[in-house]
Amino acid sequence: MLKRWFPLAFAEEPKPRPNGLARLAGDQPDAVSQPAPEPVQSRTPALPPTLPRDPAKYAAFEQIYAGAPVKPPKMTYGILKIAEMVNSSHLTGMPPEARRCSLLMALEAAGAEIEDLLQDAVVRQKALNDYEHAQQLRLKEFEGVKLEENAKIQAELERLTGQYLSRIQANLDEVAREQDSFRVWQREKHQESQRITEAATFCVPQGSAANSSTLTAVLERATFVRR
Repeated sequence: MLKRWFPLAFAEEPKPRPNGLARLAGDQPDAVSQPAPEPVQSRTPALPPTLPRDPAKYAAFEQIYAGAPVKPPKMTYGILKIAEMVNSSHLTGMPPEARRCSLLMALEAAGAEIEDLLQDAVVRQKALNDYEHAQQLRLKEFEGVKLEENAKIQAELERLTGQYLSRIQANLDEVAREQDSFRVWQREKHQESQRITEAATFCVPQGSAANSSTLTAVLERATFVRR
């Protein structure tokens, strides 16, 4: 009743089918065999200009099929139609074998060729795989560009960081020099104060110089003497 299943392979060129099977792009099986479509020249074709190339957007499946080098055949019952029929509410709850038999009966009644359906599946799957591969290449190229950009940013960041660290260190060095200078002045001030205090002790009678180590003590002693 149904023709035998033929071997499938994701080859560049679909092989022609004997016994008058429908051509790849035919609407219905013809009485005379038609030549197979021309082979695809490249395994990774460039994306058509109409397909989105933004990293966050990807083409819809229908756009992918329409933009593929080998277009899916135009037929009333394609593989996508079969997918809809398999998930139809009319077949819900039926055992898998019963669903398969019902589907095959519907396809036979409609005159659909199993080989055409499977060839449609091959073409669509190849279009999806080619698009995925092209997107992977685009993503890899996009990643390379961004990594190179990040490397430049990192180099600029390190250069600016070095400059600002040098300025920070220069400021710290200036503060340290000012602190050292102030400490030197403090030592000199201490010596000057001692010299003044020592001189003041000689202005107070009764040997107060030996008992006065600070100017305050000397002044207190002078006040006591005046009393």
